Amino acid sequence: MSGLSGFDGCAVVTGGGTGMGRELVRLLAAAGHDVAMCDVDADHMEGTLAAVSADGSDVRLSAHVADVSDPDQVAAFGAAVATAHDTETVALLFNNAGIGGGGSFVADDPSAWQRTFDVCWGGVYHCSRVFMPMLVRSSRGAVVNTSSVNGFWASVGPQSPHTSYSAAKFAVKGFTEALIADFRVHAPHLSAHVVMPGHIGTSIALNSVAQHGGIDIAQVRKQMAARGLPVDDLDDDQIEAAVVARGEAFRDRAPTTAAQAAQIILDGVQAGEWRILVGDDAVALDERVRADPWSAYEPAFMQRLLDDGIFGIFT
Repeated sequence: MSGLSGFDGCAVVTGGGTGMGRELVRLLAAAGHDVAMCDVDADHMEGTLAAVSADGSDVRLSAHVADVSDPDQVAAFGAAVATAHDTETVALLFNNAGIGGGGSFVADDPSAWQRTFDVCWGGVYHCSRVFMPMLVRSSRGAVVNTSSVNGFWASVGPQSPHTSYSAAKFAVKGFTEALIADFRVHAPHLSAHVVMPGHIGTSIALNSVAQHGGIDIAQVRKQMAARGLPVDDLDDDQIEAAVVARGEAFRDRAPTTAAQAAQIILDGVQAGEWRILVGDDAVALDERVRADPWSAYEPAFMQRLLDDGIFGIFT
């Protein structure tokens, strides 16, 4: 395991309870970095703490329950990090927390749309605001924001609206790119990095259901029917089982594991890459969209991805 050299100070990781967040915490701790993490689920963070302990890492590690979409909770998280780590500086900020949901701006519940946007974009904004003074006080620092392939391609298929998550991830990408010049002028010892994962083996699909209050059976039926799937003969338990199975398959059948993704991220930051594509699928999709942006949202574009074995279920 390798972390980041040249960054002296505490690392902050949001969404540290599962997936890429957990693996980032593990890698950073194994390389000797003190780490503060937050998550909305204390039990998930207990799992991360146990994993770090099993790794044999001997660093200062703190876990904080915080919803990154809530500015007051993020402010309290920042204050708690300063106290727990007895520090006025932070060297690394990984804005990693995210959920899916609220796919249609037209047909879906506006509250689900807003919840997804507030976590995926609001979390980046609030945490960057709160931790910026601590980053500025560091001798060298980095802000590492997790966008997605959906930050440059707002789709998971021509028949599947994906508006909230995509809008948020485009915002994360644009914000991070804009920080490059901002840091050059006002904080040249800081760097900005945007991470764009493809399909990574995480529990984001399952966690997102929980964050939206559970499975909305009626909405799932409607979405399945719109995609031409047979739902009339399925009872509610079968619909729920299908949602869980899909979330588990997303986690377990991914071409890139969360651990592999975390290492790619740290390697990219260490190399000074401001744009970090994670996974061969992300690289291939980026090339296709850049080569033919005009047809990127047409059914034929998706079919070519399927024919070439590129398309998965993207995060």
